[in-house]
Amino acid sequence: MGKVIENLGGRRGTLLEMHQKNGMARLTYRIPTRGLLGFRSEFLTDTRGMGVMNYVFLQFGEYAGEIKNRTKGVLVAMNQCTTVAYALFNLQERGRLFLGPGEKVYEGQIIGEHSRDTDLVVNPAKGKKLTNMRAAGSDDAVILTPPIRMSLEECISYINDDELVEITPLSIRLRKQILDDLERRRTKPAA
Repeated sequence: MGKVIENLGGRRGTLLEMHQKNGMARLTYRIPTRGLLGFRSEFLTDTRGMGVMNYVFLQFGEYAGEIKNRTKGVLVAMNQCTTVAYALFNLQERGRLFLGPGEKVYEGQIIGEHSRDTDLVVNPAKGKKLTNMRAAGSDDAVILTPPIRMSLEECISYINDDELVEITPLSIRLRKQILDDLERRRTKPAA
């Protein structure tokens, strides 16, 4: 219950009622709709799949304030290419990936979440250097963690102000508003 209350507080929710009976807790909140975007999967994770959530539109309210949706940066593709397993294997230590090998990407497309709070431009097509000499054990199999696939609702809640969700009949992709890295750096406000 504590983790759910903490998450809803960060999403500008206001606790109205709380009842506990027979080991079950019932929480009633007033929360902006934009605060609920992408919350369902977090809620199920926090309650270990045992929570039940429902919501009803109450009224149009005043602006509740900024809702911080993400504290980490993203991994952005540096050019148009097809992803390679070897490159993705090396990028895994930098963060969680949204794409697997053999997928076409373009410059400015978001391919993963960076483990730090800054954006990182990466090359998901960098292949292994090949030589004529082979050493025993040097060509180990590349083991990739499965990529994270997000629903439309999760994508909308994930993006920051400088990012977009791109929807086509075959896929949902995340991208930067300004695709060119140099242009993004020029227009970035000074901190």
